[in-house]
Amino acid sequence: MAQVTCVVCEGQVTLPEGAMEGEILLCADCGTELELVSLDPLTVEEAPQVQEDWGE
Repeated sequence: MAQVTCVVCEGQVTLPEGAMEGEILLCADCGTELELVSLDPLTVEEAPQVQEDWGE
């Protein structure tokens, strides 16, 4: 199984089988949502926070 390093706490996050770019992963150590941005090389970034637009 492939693993990536959390960009917030540097903990190890295991990628699920068949993971695809754009998938959201959860760091078990700090709870941060990470977005898989590249498979080669394996790269994650902190997932963008979805903000409510309140119908604007």
